[in-house]
Amino acid sequence: MKLHTTRRQWLAAALSAALPASMPALAAAPASTVPNSGKPFRIYAITFRGMTDVEKGFAEFFASRKIPVQITYRDLNRDPTRMPGFLEEIRATKPDLIYAWGTSVTLGVVGPYDGIVKGQHITDIPVVFTLVAAPTLAKIVPDLKGSGRNVTGVIHVGPTEAQIRAMAQYRPFQTLGVLYTPTEQNSVVVLEEIRRLGRANGFHTVERTFRLDANRKPLADGAADLVRELKEAGAQWLYLPPDSFLGTLCEGTIVPAAMELGLPTFASTEQIMQAGALTGLVARYYNVGQFTAHKAEQILLGKQAPSSIPVETLKRLSFQIRMPAARRLNLPPPLPMLSYAELITTEASLQ
Repeated sequence: MKLHTTRRQWLAAALSAALPASMPALAAAPASTVPNSGKPFRIYAITFRGMTDVEKGFAEFFASRKIPVQITYRDLNRDPTRMPGFLEEIRATKPDLIYAWGTSVTLGVVGPYDGIVKGQHITDIPVVFTLVAAPTLAKIVPDLKGSGRNVTGVIHVGPTEAQIRAMAQYRPFQTLGVLYTPTEQNSVVVLEEIRRLGRANGFHTVERTFRLDANRKPLADGAADLVRELKEAGAQWLYLPPDSFLGTLCEGTIVPAAMELGLPTFASTEQIMQAGALTGLVARYYNVGQFTAHKAEQILLGKQAPSSIPVETLKRLSFQIRMPAARRLNLPPPLPMLSYAELITTEASLQ
């Protein structure tokens, strides 16, 4: 894939046009007025794989603005069989707002807009989602400008086209390798978009999925072999989608295997970038959590209907390059990139 655009063109066209101009200056915003009752707002939060910096940013937003909240956390732990119990608890406790982490959790709570099951999905309590890569493709919302239902939220990845252009600017390619978990909706919908872009822009994708056990849980066994298969199939880049299970394997298995094979890696999320990927276009998880809390504030204090609040991503994303990986791969970034990329001088930085 060769895109004959300048740095300014792809940044402006792929990013600025795709990202909203309405991102508030959260840190500088004045504290909101708390209702006279002083009672904390009750938020029921469902995570997918435990606590992350997103939840830290979410909770600290309320604390910094002196908005009293009581957050009840429940973790799906990648097990969809837990969801019915959570929904039963939600109906029994009737929280003021539901926080949903990721595509799978959000769909489990509200269902697709064209497949809501009465008595199963939540339709009468506001829902704010976060860490959802493609809410329209996942059928969470029909339109980013307004969902028309009891849900709004925050997208945590840059536009897929912007990511593809960033890869092509760094190193032109004809074949893109993708490794993903078939049971994670974030990955599935992003892959669909990549396939569409491939057809439109003349590049080919080769794909591999993690194996699943009898309970459809992904297995780490053979992950390095999958990377090797992608390389042997002609992949010139390994794209690492917003995939929670893949993220747990990146630092210890996926990225080292790719490095050994001389296969550059592109990160779609901060978690994967921190695991050692060569480069990526990412949003910081803490800031995503803060922006998600801003959406919740609009509902809880501003009394805005979720259906009228646009679904957005952060206005500012970071294009990062890990220089030690670039040196090991003998793939220095093009000189123009040095004027706008964030250069990381350390190896993998996950804690």
